[in-house]
Amino acid sequence: MAKMLMKGNEAIGAAAIQAGCKFFFGYPITPQNELPEYMSRELPKIEGGAFVQAESEVAAINMIYGAAGAGARCMTSSSSPGMALKQEGISYIAGAELPAVIVNISRGGPGLGGIQPSQADYFQSTRGGGNGDYRHLVYAPASLQEAVDLVMEAFDVADYYRNPVIVLGDGMIGQMMEPVEFKKSNGRELPAKDWATTGTKEERTPNIINSLALDPAKLEEHNRKLTRKYKEIEKNEVRHEDYKTEDADVVIVAYGTTARIARNAVDALREEGIKAGMMRPITLWPFPEAAIQKVTHTAKALLSVEMSEGQMVEDVRLANEGKLPVHFYGRSGGMIPSPDEIADKVKEIIGGVK
Repeated sequence: MAKMLMKGNEAIGAAAIQAGCKFFFGYPITPQNELPEYMSRELPKIEGGAFVQAESEVAAINMIYGAAGAGARCMTSSSSPGMALKQEGISYIAGAELPAVIVNISRGGPGLGGIQPSQADYFQSTRGGGNGDYRHLVYAPASLQEAVDLVMEAFDVADYYRNPVIVLGDGMIGQMMEPVEFKKSNGRELPAKDWATTGTKEERTPNIINSLALDPAKLEEHNRKLTRKYKEIEKNEVRHEDYKTEDADVVIVAYGTTARIARNAVDALREEGIKAGMMRPITLWPFPEAAIQKVTHTAKALLSVEMSEGQMVEDVRLANEGKLPVHFYGRSGGMIPSPDEIADKVKEIIGGVK
């Protein structure tokens, strides 16, 4: 298929439909509004497709619970404060072991904040804002093509593990335009949805979708089952990109669109003879700990660069296990770091380790 020039939010919607998404439940909030707008126009054209604008974010995530429970491929999207309202429902969905794709095109905060790009939802996405022991895979695309590819993969991964998957992009991913193409899925073999509430047809006992377990022993057994599943995700689904890390003295750790800026800083530093590199997490959870540990054998320092006041840096420190100095550079509130700012921070670090 030829490449098409598309806006990020619309490309994400097109990728979801290509992946077989039939139901979208959402509520408007900037900077993700073009995504539900696209789905409202395009989903009804698909046989069996339906778009519902819910009365709130809380209602939307619970509609996802219902559609996912019926075995349908479904998606919702929002931006930061709206995602906060969805957290209880996400916990329910994880507890009930239902597949769903949830897109966050994040904005500045805390509170209502502003509508400019931000990465301050890292904690919310990777730690989970709902209650209980649950986890969900978090993809962080750095380009629109990667966003398209990861959204399509997210539906397969959600079905495979019976678990919600979050695709986390900042406002730039939602609002920029780039050429994209829609490739076929890798063809992951997916289990049958024999757990779905599709009606018994008097051929089987009814399936029950529930996250309530009043017997503590049974709830503990369920939690341990979930934990085994999460360990499988950690084993099989970690993804990252290394860029010029083999001989780097300072390795920048950055994700999403910040990583694109950091890559330019690495190239500029290399031209000046400064050995910089970058490790880009593509999955924020599970976090690519092994990739961090690998570079600690050759690098002299790590630098976490984020559009926040410092969130991913905590995972960098944990993965580093105290082996190297870990530095941080961030901009927040919708301010975006420049390549020069990142390069200056690397030079400051290099000056301190000589």
